[in-house]
Parts: sequence; C-alpha cells; structure tokens
Amino acid sequence: MPAPSSASRRTVLRGAAAAPVAGLALAACSAPDGSGAAADAPTAPVDLGAENEVAKGGAKLYRDHNVVVSRAEDGTLKAYSTICTHAGCPINKLRGTTLVCPCHGSEFDAVTGKVVQAPATEPLTELPVKAAKGRIVAGPAN
Repeated sequence: MPAPSSASRRTVLRGAAAAPVAGLALAACSAPDGSGAAADAPTAPVDLGAENEVAKGGAKLYRDHNVVVSRAEDGTLKAYSTICTHAGCPINKLRGTTLVCPCHGSEFDAVTGKVVQAPATEPLTELPVKAAKGRIVAGPAN
C-alpha cells in the first residue's frame, strides 16, 4: 500500500485546523445558552433595574434581557432591542452610546437605534419603556 502523499496530509491538517475556527464563528452567532437559537427581545414588560442606573446623556446595556436603555439630557428614556437587524445576533457590547455586534461588526447608536456602521442597514427595534416606582420597565404590554 503506497504511503499517503504529503499534499493529502497537508490538506487533512488544514481541514483539522479550520474546523475549530468555524465552530467559533458559529458560536458567536448563537444564543448564550449554546442552543444555537438567537435570543429574542422581551415579549412582555421586564423590570430592568433602578431608574438611576441610566445617567442623562448615557446608556446601559441589559444583556440578560437583550435591551439597551438611554436617557436624554431632558430625562426622557428610550429603549431598543439589542438583537442585531443584520443576522439576529444578540449585541453584547456597549462602547459609550454605541452598540457593537459581535457577529459581523455592525454598530448602532443606543440613543436613536440607528445604524452607524454596516453591514446592518435597518435600525434596532424600539421598545416601550417607562420609569415606574423608581424602576425602569421595558418591553411591550401583554
């Protein structure tokens, strides 16, 4: 039986080296629980925390609920789903008031929901938000 050629060994080794990298790319776009399904924005109102957690002119990312809340200088609250409109990945990074998607690098303004860097082209979905009894509550009503 002839020995395998070095080219075929090289091909096998390249394939073996690429497999873990491909797995990492898939993991980056899957849900935090590893289920492979993208997470969703709230479907009912959720208590996000104390109202004073979001400073005027700032924003806070609530990763567990896939929501970002910003507060204008006049105190008005805005909330957006942090499910990227490009590929449905949950956004897990807030840099100042810019949300950064880990899957393909789309960036969104957390104050307006607008895209500031492609590949996404659609803005984030706005969610109802209010302050009630010193708490921030976001998400659609039942």
